[in-house]
Amino acid sequence: MMQAAPRIRRAALAALAGAALGGCVSLAPEYERPALPVAGSYPAPPSLPASAALAPGAIAATPADRAAVDVPWQQFFNDERLESLIALALQNNRDLRVAVASIEQARAIYQIQRADQVPNVNLGAIGNRLTNPDGSITASYVVGLSLASFELDFFGRVKSLSDAALDLYLASEEARRSAQITLIAAVANAYYSVLADNEQLALAVRTSQTREVSLQLTQLRFDNGVASELDMAQARSLVEGARVAQAALTRLRAQDENALVLLVGTPVKLDLAPDARLAGTQVGPTLPAGLPSELLTHRPDIRQAEQQLRAANANIGAARAAFFPRISLTASTGFASGDLLGLFDSGTLAWSFTGQLLQPIFDGGRNQANLDGAKAARDIGVAQYEKSIQTAFREVADALAARATLGAQLQAQRAQAQAEELRFQLAELRYRNGVTSFLDVLDAQRALFTTQLAAVQVQLSKIQNEVTLYKVLGGGWTEPAAQ
Repeated sequence: MMQAAPRIRRAALAALAGAALGGCVSLAPEYERPALPVAGSYPAPPSLPASAALAPGAIAATPADRAAVDVPWQQFFNDERLESLIALALQNNRDLRVAVASIEQARAIYQIQRADQVPNVNLGAIGNRLTNPDGSITASYVVGLSLASFELDFFGRVKSLSDAALDLYLASEEARRSAQITLIAAVANAYYSVLADNEQLALAVRTSQTREVSLQLTQLRFDNGVASELDMAQARSLVEGARVAQAALTRLRAQDENALVLLVGTPVKLDLAPDARLAGTQVGPTLPAGLPSELLTHRPDIRQAEQQLRAANANIGAARAAFFPRISLTASTGFASGDLLGLFDSGTLAWSFTGQLLQPIFDGGRNQANLDGAKAARDIGVAQYEKSIQTAFREVADALAARATLGAQLQAQRAQAQAEELRFQLAELRYRNGVTSFLDVLDAQRALFTTQLAAVQVQLSKIQNEVTLYKVLGGGWTEPAAQ
């Protein structure tokens, strides 16, 4: 470690003469994008047994000729109410506002660093009046322009700092894009959750009504001595169970609506009809997965991590340059006189020029520690960049696996719900004819309600997975092309 400084000095001293004539040299390492730490293709989607395969036409085969990043969110979602909610969220969401403000902050920091590359010229005026021991007064007046300690950036220290600030500014831009696609997906998923809650609540209301009718029939049979007291207790239990589910789903819908309002950032009224359902909801078009390497340009979070890595790489150049001389110039020109009224007379023009060279000799290891810290920050940046790629790869692979199976699961779940509905009808008919006990009706009603709720939940998972796939493939931050 301690031998690094002499090696760096020897390497750069040879370039000093040329730098003085042709501008600064950079001591930052040449940037190389790290290799992809993932496989060259996504895992093959899980295969389903032939018995579980979808029937022909169960899923529409929409042509997929555009990548997710090329599909604006206005074209991906086919619900006017949802589109208006997303538009409101992009205007009012506080997290997105923080991301935008962070861009402006990074832009200001970059401008400050960039300003250090040009001379700082000031206009000044100085007036002094001093009393001497003999009682006389000495006066001096100066007006002119001054150049304050302008550093000649022979070794690229200032430029490296400016490059790092630029990279961090660009990273903040990517962070805003990442925040935008995350927000769009969150609003869409919250909206679909509210739709699912509404549909499940409607199921609970219809189930409660059905069980109320069943209770009345059971009461009638009990009054006629056909049904037992056990049958009455079981019928009341079914009714109360439906009421419990209805209350829970009412609470869940209210909470999901509150979550949606938080994402939108302003009060909204959904005004959903009681029969508003997920069934028939479509998102699209169907998106191709592409290759993992495409995520490097499609995913803003990966681009953000790379810009942060570039900034860390540039900071190494600034840390290396700290081992070498810092040459600065101070100059001034103007008018100087002991008489204020004669300040601009002939012969009062004055100027000064000062050059300063500072060569670190002993700093207690400060510069070496700064260099070691910059290299460690670069290594951290590499690890974070590679982790962002691995995370993106896993997210896409998970979404593709879900897409390959959720369609079949939904179809099977709906078929099961239909079978349970037929089972309930038959069980109720057999009970009324005295063929079976009320226990069979009880079991059939519970199974029917459970499978109906599950079908809605699987439908929600399928739709939300398409939204998630759109997000993880980098969709949502581009705008439609102008017509």
